[in-house]
Amino acid sequence: MGDERHDRPAGIGDATVEAVGKATEALEWVERARGDLYDFHQKMGHADALFGEAADALEEAGHQQEADDLRTRIVGRNAIDGRWSFQIVEEFDDLYWSAARDQERQVRDALVAGRRHVFESEMKDDRRSAGRAHHERRPAGGHDPDVTSLDG
Repeated sequence: MGDERHDRPAGIGDATVEAVGKATEALEWVERARGDLYDFHQKMGHADALFGEAADALEEAGHQQEADDLRTRIVGRNAIDGRWSFQIVEEFDDLYWSAARDQERQVRDALVAGRRHVFESEMKDDRRSAGRAHHERRPAGGHDPDVTSLDG
């Protein structure tokens, strides 16, 4: 078909391409969840900073007790037992995300010669209108074949 990076390797059946595609889709959902965790992490950090600013403002407005309560009960508080949000992100990365990425890559390496998005590439081929503008299989002349991604 002309794009080895996405073409189905010889001898690989539809069921295998679909199964590998499912593993890749699962990893994409893990990536989305990871993004949500990072969003949570940044929101919690921002909220903690704002609580600190609120405590300062309360103190300046003459409300020492309320300022002290915010500082001792909320500012710097763990998001879950024993962890700030950065520790939640790191634990997720180490325990699940890294393992999921490694396993998805191993499945692709073993079954479709490491090629990414074979299922989607074939879907694109099935859905596009060949010969029509903006339905090209790959960028015409816009892609340098010597440029590769980090995983080849």
